[in-house]
Amino acid sequence: MDRLVSMQAFTRVVDVGSFARAAESLDLPKATLTRLIQNLETHLGVKLLHRTTRRISVTTDGAAYYERCVRILADVEEAEQSLTRHNNSPRGTLCVDTVAGLAQMVLIPNLQGFFDAYPELKLELTLNGKPIDLLKEGVDVVLRVGNPLDETMVARRVGVLKLAMYASPIYLRRSGTPTNLTELAQHKAINYLSNRTGREMPWPLARGDEQGEILLPSVISTNDAEVYLGCALEGHGIARISRAMAEPYVASGRLVEVMPDWQTEELPISAMYPQNRHLSAKVRVFVNWAADLFSRHPHFGAAQQPSTRDTIRALAAAG
Repeated sequence: MDRLVSMQAFTRVVDVGSFARAAESLDLPKATLTRLIQNLETHLGVKLLHRTTRRISVTTDGAAYYERCVRILADVEEAEQSLTRHNNSPRGTLCVDTVAGLAQMVLIPNLQGFFDAYPELKLELTLNGKPIDLLKEGVDVVLRVGNPLDETMVARRVGVLKLAMYASPIYLRRSGTPTNLTELAQHKAINYLSNRTGREMPWPLARGDEQGEILLPSVISTNDAEVYLGCALEGHGIARISRAMAEPYVASGRLVEVMPDWQTEELPISAMYPQNRHLSAKVRVFVNWAADLFSRHPHFGAAQQPSTRDTIRALAAAG
């Protein structure tokens, strides 16, 4: 058991690149974690880590040992989980990171069903939305909107975000209602800032065989969905909003869909997790639960089928 604890300590230090952060995530005193690593190096007779006051790096022997440790620890976890798999009772803490809109509209209203099915799981739900290092942040799985760009991650498509153009009656009374692309180009927009690039995001548009992309001038741009919606409701311009978020405001008359014959893009919603980690039972049941949840949602369902590459990578990670 001490050997496994030492392996876990070593892999966590490598994952997060810091003794202090590793000790915190394992709920151990830093001195205890340091002693575990030192005893492990003494037992193996090799140096696993290069340590300076500024950084930690892995030796050649340490890198090889790390890969073996990851597999061994994954096998141990799988063996433990297999004892409870017959009654679908994975246990422990599951760390999920997503964006506020998906949490509020899809996850939170249905969490009781998840806890009823998996009563021994505790959920840590964080709202970030920006690219993060899952290993360093101690996150098991993220839910993200948009095409996955990180090739080191397994991405399973679980839903789709359907967008349309909306404006408030306040804005339309003041500026008129566009009916074509030429008129649309004369309007102001509320632009969304990409979390990846920090730049304003253009709007792809299509009607039948006609396709184009437009970036309207704006008086305000933001990277926060709630602020973005608030600006649209206050009449600061035309906005591209998810149908799920806009629906109640359309029903109450506070938003009006603009140029409904023109389609804007549909963005994939993906559950993502590191491909170099064994897919644990708690991650597996959450991803399956989320996929079923989104597929039955009137605004987030009808997801495109995952690509062959994604399917192969997901199966490989699942073992």
